[in-house]
Amino acid sequence: MICRTLEIGRATAYRPERPRARRYRRPSDEVVFAQLKQMLRERGSYGYRRAHRIVNRAFGTGYNRKRIQRVMRLYGLALPVRGRRRRGRRHEGQVECVISNQRWCSDVLEIACWNREVVHLAFALDCCDREVPAHVATAHSTTGVEIRRLMRQTVFARFGNAKPEVPIEWLSDNEGIYTALETVIQAEQLNLAPITTPVASPESNGMAEAFVNTFKRDYVAGGDLTSAARVIEQIPGWIEDYNTFAPHSSLGHRSPTEFRREQQTVATPGVSRNRGQSSCSWGSREPPGSPRIPRNSSALRSAAP
Repeated sequence: MICRTLEIGRATAYRPERPRARRYRRPSDEVVFAQLKQMLRERGSYGYRRAHRIVNRAFGTGYNRKRIQRVMRLYGLALPVRGRRRRGRRHEGQVECVISNQRWCSDVLEIACWNREVVHLAFALDCCDREVPAHVATAHSTTGVEIRRLMRQTVFARFGNAKPEVPIEWLSDNEGIYTALETVIQAEQLNLAPITTPVASPESNGMAEAFVNTFKRDYVAGGDLTSAARVIEQIPGWIEDYNTFAPHSSLGHRSPTEFRREQQTVATPGVSRNRGQSSCSWGSREPPGSPRIPRNSSALRSAAP
């Protein structure tokens, strides 16, 4: 009656004198904070999305992402928001594939040690499930010998002693260690089809570049970089954690191992996952039925952006 007489809303009449706090607290926030602190003790580079995934997975809870974000901000665990740098060059190619073992990308990253030694890590990455099947780490500059060994280890990790039934694209940049004749011959013997990115276009191998950034941020930045020998000793554990534990936003915040397991579960029985037409495109989109990459060692295809 009073509100109606004064012609004001009831919410206005019951509004408290002091405004609501910017972030509210719940009695159980201390429990959430303790769980976050335990899981993020060695994962300081994780934001609230990945923290939400690993906390729910480890403790069997059902927290939503907004609550994890609020608690992390409340207790000073949130990361600063970083802007993305965009280049003017437009890239319409699609590196990602929808089925595993269709395209593998490769690159080499450098890890500077505290004693001024440098570790060179060559890796192969599946463009669908983001798993790193194989890697080669050395305390000297990577040569074609290491790249050829990486190719053999990658094929063995996915197919054992057999070879893929359909050529798998091997995407890399234009370094001589990838375009050397011996490397191309080795790729053809393993039924791999080497393709290279355009010059001065790192975005064309963006999945490998993204792995480099993730690996340095999540593992190298918090590792023991005393010497090259110490770094090489830690790399297998870092790769194992990346493959089996680390959530990936592009995989629905699942690890590559979890994603591959689910992919194999829903695969059609009796049909090889390496068969069929490629479901991924590279560079300018090719019409259906277009010829595959020539297997002649002298005919390397340079992919368009």
